[in-house]
Amino acid sequence: MTSLTSTLLLLQCISTLVFTTISTPPDDPVKCVSGNSDCTVTNSYGAFPDRSTCLAADVAYPTNEAELISIVAAATKAGRKMPVTTRYSHSITKLVCVDGTDGLFISTKFLNHTVRDDAEAMALTVESGVTLRQLIAEAAKVGLALPYAPYWWGLTVGGMMGTGSAVHDHVTEIRMVSPGSVNDGFARVRVLSETRTPNEFNAAKVSLGVLGVISQVTFTLQPMFKRSLRYVMKNDSDFGDQAVTFGKKHEFADFIWLPSQGKVVYRMDDRVPVSTSGNGLFDLLPFRSQLSAALAIIRSSEETQERFRDANGKCSWDNDALISSTLFATSYGLTNNGIIFTGYPVIGSQNRMMSSGSCLDSLQDGLITACPWDSRIKSEFFHQTTFSVPLTQVRSFINDIKSLVKIEHKSLCGLELYYNILMHYVTSSPAFFGKETEALDFDLTYYRAKDPLTPRLYEDFIEEIEQIALFKYNALPHWGKNRNLAFDGVIKKYKKDN
Repeated sequence: MTSLTSTLLLLQCISTLVFTTISTPPDDPVKCVSGNSDCTVTNSYGAFPDRSTCLAADVAYPTNEAELISIVAAATKAGRKMPVTTRYSHSITKLVCVDGTDGLFISTKFLNHTVRDDAEAMALTVESGVTLRQLIAEAAKVGLALPYAPYWWGLTVGGMMGTGSAVHDHVTEIRMVSPGSVNDGFARVRVLSETRTPNEFNAAKVSLGVLGVISQVTFTLQPMFKRSLRYVMKNDSDFGDQAVTFGKKHEFADFIWLPSQGKVVYRMDDRVPVSTSGNGLFDLLPFRSQLSAALAIIRSSEETQERFRDANGKCSWDNDALISSTLFATSYGLTNNGIIFTGYPVIGSQNRMMSSGSCLDSLQDGLITACPWDSRIKSEFFHQTTFSVPLTQVRSFINDIKSLVKIEHKSLCGLELYYNILMHYVTSSPAFFGKETEALDFDLTYYRAKDPLTPRLYEDFIEEIEQIALFKYNALPHWGKNRNLAFDGVIKKYKKDN
C-alpha cells in the first residue's frame, strides 16, 4: 500500500503540472428545488464543521446596488433573515447559516463589477462579489498593485471582509446595505470610512456578515512593483528563533514547516523595482486542476489506511519525503516565464506573484479534472485549523509542537500529506475583530472522515496543538476556518471590544 500510495502521489503531482488549463470549474454553492426557491447552501468542500444543512426559502441574485437595496427592503418589510453567500463559498465556518427555513439567501455572484478606478489617487472601487483574482487584474490594468492578500484568489471582496483577511487593511471606504426603518424605506445605505465614521468603519472591516450586505469597497493601492522570490529548505533545529526575526528580513516572508521530518522551507521574498528583469508566475500546485481519477484513488487509499489504523502505511518516510521533495523540486508551482522553472530567484510583477487558483477559471471537461477538493467527485476532504499566535509567544509554541513530535515521530505526518504547516506573518489591525498584535498565522490542513463519528489517526495530537495555541497562548482563530471549539469565548480575546 505504501509503494502504491507513493506512486499515485507522484502521478498526482505530475498531472498537476500538466493539466494546468483544463478543469471543471466549481459548482454553485446554492442549490434550489424549484427555480430560486426551496434552497440549500454549503461551502466549496461540501460540508460545514457540524455537517448541518443550511436552508432558506429563496435566493436572490442582485446585479447592482439598486437591486440589492430593493431586495433588502422587501425582505426587511417581510421580517425575513438574510444570510449572504458568495460565488465559491470558501468559508469552512457556517457564517452563511441562519435558523429556520424561511430566510432569503442573497448571493453576490453577479455583484462582480468594477465601479471606478483612479490611477492618480491610487484607488479602486469594486462591488463585493468581485473575486481576488479580478481585483488584482483590474488594479494591474491601471498600473497598481494590492500589496498583501491571501494566496488563494477564489475569495470575493465581501467574503474577505467578512472573515478578516488582510485586505481590509487597504480599504478606505465601505458601502453597506442594511435593514432600515419605515422612514428609510426598509433599507439603508451606509457609507463608512475611517475619517467620517471610524467606529462603524472598524466594525465593518471584519463584519462576519452581521451588519448588512456589503455593496461596494474602495481600496487604496500602490504603484506596481515586482518581487524576487526563492525557497530554501533548512533543518528546523533553530526554527523557533528564526520564526521571530525572519519576517523583519523579508517583506513577504513565510514558512512551510515539516515537523515530522525536522525541516522547514523559508520563503525569501522581497520587493524589487518594477524595472527589474523577470516575468515570473506563481501558480501554486495545490490550487491547480488535478485528474479526478487520481484524486479518487488517493482518497480511497487514505480511507483504507485510516480504517485499518495503518499508521506505518500512511506515515511512512517515503510518502512524506516524496511529497515534500516533489513540491520543493517543482518550486511549489513557481515558473520563471509562466511555463517552466529554470532557477532562483524567480522575479515577476506583483499581480503574477501574489495569488493563484488556476483550477477555477478553466473550461468544462465533464469533471475529468477538477479542483482537488471538489465535492462532486471523490476528492480531498479535509479540515483546516488556523490561528494567529502572538509573535512574542511563537518560539515557545514551536518548541511545544516539537515536543509532541518527540513523543510520537509519526504524529504529524498527516499534516505533511496536506502540504505541511503553512505559516505567514500578520500585523495588528484597528478593526474590532482584527489582529490584536503582530503574530504568526499557523495553517494546519488534515484528513477528515466522511463519517463524523470516525476518529482520525493521531487525532489527539492535532487537537492538542489546537488547544495549546488557543488556550495556552491565547491565539486568535481565523473566522473563515476552524472547528466551532475555536470560537468558544473568543470575544474575551478582543481587547478592543471589552
